[in-house]
Amino acid sequence: MSLGAADIVVRPSERLLTFLLTVAIAATSLVPAATPATAATQVCVLACDTLDPSQARQETFPVPNKDLNGRRVELHVSDADDMAWAGIDSGVTGDSVWLDRSWDGGATWEGLLGKASIPSTWTDTRTLMYDITDPRNHRRGLVRACGDAAGVGCTNWVYPTVCDRLCDGTDAGRAAGDDQPVPSTALYGRTIRLHVDQKNSMAWAGIDSGGAGDEIWLDRSWDGGATWPDGSSLGRTSTPSGATTTRTAMYATRDPRGLLYGGAVRACGRAAGHQEGSCTAWVRPTPTRARAAADTLMASYDPYSGWWPSSWWNSAATLTALIDSSRTTGRHDYDWVIARTFDENKGTFAAGVRSSDAIEGDFISRSIDDSGWWAIAWIDAYDYTGDARYLDEAVTIADYVQQYWDTGTCGGGVWWDRERTYKNAVTNGQYLWLTTALHQRVPGDTEWLRRAKTAAAWYRSSGMINSSGLVNDGLTTACANNGSTVWSYNQGLAIGGFTELWKTTGDSSLLTTARTLADAAISSPALTSNGVLTESCDLGSASCDDNQKQFKGIFMRHFADLTKATDSSTYQSFVQKQSNTLWAQDRGSLNTLGERWAGTSPNQTDWRTQASALGALAAAG
Repeated sequence: MSLGAADIVVRPSERLLTFLLTVAIAATSLVPAATPATAATQVCVLACDTLDPSQARQETFPVPNKDLNGRRVELHVSDADDMAWAGIDSGVTGDSVWLDRSWDGGATWEGLLGKASIPSTWTDTRTLMYDITDPRNHRRGLVRACGDAAGVGCTNWVYPTVCDRLCDGTDAGRAAGDDQPVPSTALYGRTIRLHVDQKNSMAWAGIDSGGAGDEIWLDRSWDGGATWPDGSSLGRTSTPSGATTTRTAMYATRDPRGLLYGGAVRACGRAAGHQEGSCTAWVRPTPTRARAAADTLMASYDPYSGWWPSSWWNSAATLTALIDSSRTTGRHDYDWVIARTFDENKGTFAAGVRSSDAIEGDFISRSIDDSGWWAIAWIDAYDYTGDARYLDEAVTIADYVQQYWDTGTCGGGVWWDRERTYKNAVTNGQYLWLTTALHQRVPGDTEWLRRAKTAAAWYRSSGMINSSGLVNDGLTTACANNGSTVWSYNQGLAIGGFTELWKTTGDSSLLTTARTLADAAISSPALTSNGVLTESCDLGSASCDDNQKQFKGIFMRHFADLTKATDSSTYQSFVQKQSNTLWAQDRGSLNTLGERWAGTSPNQTDWRTQASALGALAAAG
């Protein structure tokens, strides 16, 4: 696409401003009077602004101190908290210290953050802690410590360079590969190309068939190309005299230290003698399928409140998919999300805050299946981290679910809601899987195993599994199969529950049931079309609601467990077919993945469809 000169070309006044800012950063004693460029709003990531430094999990000094008329201004950083604070030593009463924080690479900043003055009889003081980064709002921050002691001075900005496996400014000759994932753009006979090192999630720009004075650069955005305040004109390079081509250095697209993932890049250029420029489309790299999908998913996570707004049970299933993908990839970039989600959501919430129902503490609400999804998530978190608090939480939730097992209606089964209005497949599939999973993890257990065996026998005799081996949605008030829609997640939960109980007991009839359910799912047009998992709301002009968008990923998680347990080549082929199809037919240039894995229209795309597809990619390994 083409852009006007005002959009991408640095005008003379802007060049002067850039030069002056560079000088100001390098010679911080020349900092102007400290007044905020913008009003500071509170940032909350792993903790919120104004945390006391005594609670810091780490203390480092990543930039040199600033000597200010005999005083020492220090920038303290805790990468473990992604926060910083400022201190001043060897001072006198009235000397002050504060933080500046910039969201646009140091061009402007929020000033005077946490300003503190040395009190009478003291010689030092410090500020409170402030977040360095703001992934909720897709902002990468810089901070510096500043002081006023008979003059104003500041340290250098911390972390001006983004580093992942490689750092900004790495020579493109070190790239592990050269992929060009989007078409080049042409401008006055020049060709502008975006190059990507997919393995290392690095990118660079190049210009060909040009002449001396042509310019090339990268733009980097943390919100999919909507804005790029700290990533404009990266590596801007001119073609030297006598040459027809040049390239930039490489720049990172992920900032794990700053908790920013899935950065998008584009290549831009300008021909010598012309003001207008042109840029390629925005791209997110794809180091692996699962990592790329997870990076894109993380753009929707809200660390302030610790969930994916605004769907309660979907957030539990999404956390499960994220953990499974981390296990698949062996990367630990998102591990912090587990604790953050737990800590921020374990309490109580009024109706309408997290769900239409009130959340009563311990992830429990009147919707029994909503509670069950969180129990499943915390079992997965326990398996991944070994942290016993997650298993304890799963037991607490399962004890709550157990209260709604009722033999007085239909001979057994768990009610769907506290009002006891419906016995259905999702709640009972969860119960079968949960009771088995807890037996496997609670030392010396016999009670959860007894419950699991009872649940399996009841499920098989309940009538919810129809004559075709498919699971209908639930039972009528007369305790008969209600003939309602066959949904993939109901089928998947049953497959997973019977598979896990078979692995625990060795009862071959349980494996037979699991395989019957799996065979029906991959052969019936009710769930599979041309070999691709398909909900009824994926067909024609239909659309899926926010719940249905996530069903297929849940199916794939449990189907993959059966696949591993049986080593069935048929099942393995089905798992790989889903991954290959959605990657080839359902993926945008920013690695967004939609509801319809076959890529048909109309296709819905949001974080729920992203999490569902991630479940399939994690299942494929």
